[in-house]
Amino acid sequence: MGRIVGFFKKAFSFDRLIGLGFLAALLLVLAFNPYPVQLLRLKTFDYYQKLEPRPIPPAAEKPVTIIDIDEKSLQNIGQWPWSRSVIATMVKNLQDMGASIVAFDVVFAEPDRTNPSDIAKTVAGLDEETKSKLEKLPSNDQILASVIARPCPIYGKLKKSCVIMGQAGHRGGEAKNVDQPIKKSIAMRGKRGMQKVDPRPYVPELPALIRNIPIFERASVGQGFFSLEHELDGVVRRVPTLFKYKNDLYTALSVEMLRVAFNRPTIVAFMNENGMEKIGVTPKFIMPTDSKGRVWPYFSRSDPSKYVSAYDVIQGKADPNLIKGRMTIIGTSAVGLLDIRATPIDARIPGVEIHAQVIEAAAKGYYLNRPLYMNGAEWTIILIVGLLMIWLVPKIGAKWTLLLFLFMAGGSVGTSWYLFTEQRVLFDPVFGTASILLLYTLLTYTGYAKEEAQRRQTRDAFSKYLSPDMVARVAADPSSLKLGGEQRELTLLFSDVRGFTTISEQFSPEGLTDLINKLLTPLTNVILSNQGTVDKYMGDAVMAFWNAPLDDPDHPRHACLSAIGMLAEIPKLNARLEEEAKIEGRKHIPMQVGLGVNTGMGVVGNVGSDQRFDYSVLGDCVNMAARFEGQTKDYGVDILIGQATRERVPEMATIELDLIQVKGKTVGVPIYALLGDETVAARQDFQELKAAVDEAVAAYRKQDWATAKAKIEEARAKLNGYRIEGTLDLLKNRIAEYEINPPSADWDGVFIATTK
Repeated sequence: MGRIVGFFKKAFSFDRLIGLGFLAALLLVLAFNPYPVQLLRLKTFDYYQKLEPRPIPPAAEKPVTIIDIDEKSLQNIGQWPWSRSVIATMVKNLQDMGASIVAFDVVFAEPDRTNPSDIAKTVAGLDEETKSKLEKLPSNDQILASVIARPCPIYGKLKKSCVIMGQAGHRGGEAKNVDQPIKKSIAMRGKRGMQKVDPRPYVPELPALIRNIPIFERASVGQGFFSLEHELDGVVRRVPTLFKYKNDLYTALSVEMLRVAFNRPTIVAFMNENGMEKIGVTPKFIMPTDSKGRVWPYFSRSDPSKYVSAYDVIQGKADPNLIKGRMTIIGTSAVGLLDIRATPIDARIPGVEIHAQVIEAAAKGYYLNRPLYMNGAEWTIILIVGLLMIWLVPKIGAKWTLLLFLFMAGGSVGTSWYLFTEQRVLFDPVFGTASILLLYTLLTYTGYAKEEAQRRQTRDAFSKYLSPDMVARVAADPSSLKLGGEQRELTLLFSDVRGFTTISEQFSPEGLTDLINKLLTPLTNVILSNQGTVDKYMGDAVMAFWNAPLDDPDHPRHACLSAIGMLAEIPKLNARLEEEAKIEGRKHIPMQVGLGVNTGMGVVGNVGSDQRFDYSVLGDCVNMAARFEGQTKDYGVDILIGQATRERVPEMATIELDLIQVKGKTVGVPIYALLGDETVAARQDFQELKAAVDEAVAAYRKQDWATAKAKIEEARAKLNGYRIEGTLDLLKNRIAEYEINPPSADWDGVFIATTK
């Protein structure tokens, strides 16, 4: 059970939970699809079209010619609106030049102000005969209507008309001419087995509609809605095929032109459970739409070669090759007539050309398509890659998961570009890539913050025991720590001041605290300078250990050097305290320190309770080091070390003193006096002293008391300042007692200590 709980704690760590929450938020954003997300996606698709726009078709393959009410036409004919008789001349000339269709990207919502009958009523001073003649003349509107109604050949057949009138919608203002009947040209069809779905709830709806005066619409073969719906950023990307006004459906101008061109009585709106799916002009000529009935044309750059000046048409000077057999749209590029739009490719393009481009795209099947399943695909990619990031970033780190992100980003962009160029399917790589990048950044930052917190916590915790260099090493690599309990080989050091109780009686509480600080500060500095860890202070005593929390292959040597260095600090401290005692007029009692060092296996980690714990060590090696320190008083030496430590520092100046069974143990262990480092060990006087003591101890263990006493005196003569005279006195006293009360014949030389 504990393993299961531990697994879940690790699997659902705090940084992973943050990542999961952030991933869920990203997926919700994508599901709700707010405008900023839509805009980011649309701008991506715009960029694709800019990089690779639809090719402009060759002149012979262009299905549409724009009859442009351009600046040249306005300068020569006059300001808009023109007389309907002029419009009639333009339409008649187009018909005569063989235009298959003439469509208007303008609406004639009011009668012509220059009709003869209106002139007869408004011009003052006309005689009755002139007025009568004017009133009997046909109106300009009638003239244009008769031209509109002229039969024209389409695919070898004569039709009533080939003229399509334009209709406009707007968000504000007054509706005009909406009471006249509309020509029904829309059929609806659902998927097999589905009830018929009405497109009205899905297609764009406008509150106001402007239609032509009835005489034109009755004469025309059809009517088309030329209003364009731009996105919130002002760019026209998707063109509606149907519009709704007061529960009636109206076809777009481009769709109506295709219907008439194919000589179809109706177009078919195919529906599914999500709304519109496609528009069928013929059984084989299908235009895919989104759920709102909008086609997404693949735009080309603006093509000036498809424009013919309206003035040239009126004058009969237009190139017939640009008219014959083609669909024509009468529109305007004049800035003053306010029909300038923006597309993904062109920032300024006449609105009439957008209708022409819709027909061009339809002729080649060049539609952009974003199937509904693309939303699910993008959502799934973010979910899968996001979960991988959440799992892998804390596990293997930011460096390797960056490769996963780059693979995902490159794969998404490459797939998106392939689908656009080869299939014209729109797949958005940007939101997914941006989402994973944000998630990766968050997880990396969270991991960094977590690591930094660990370093700070480690630095705070270990600054109490380690040198600044060691703290920096631990903080830089917290993974080098195994807190909570770990068995490893350690070297322990205990130090204590001899007779400190007597010394402390010389001081007040404040003075005693100051004395302790003066003592422990230099001793601690020596330990830290030799890569040691200070475990605790016990009054005047110090406990330290080596080889934890960081590995230290030379921990026995470093502990011994610390013991030697600590011992060297005591004379300096005594000199300082003696000066202070003279100034304060009190007795000075010199300090003496005993140190015990031992190497062995122990457990190191955080020890204590949930409320308070310390980084400390436990084990027999700890107790032995403490016992060695205690025995320095009896053996009259400054530093005692155990056999395991001595074996690891054979180069140092050590002398074996005895086999001792310390309190609490059942077997004897060798103990050694540490008198200096390798420079001391190399001295002649030390080597002579060591030889004499070794011989004395060997004779003592053989119960050769006479030889042992002789060697003890020989060693005493060679002390030369080395502090082991207490051991020689101890051995001499034991021999004197053994001479009176000899030990048993099987005595192994082990002395059983009765004190700690």
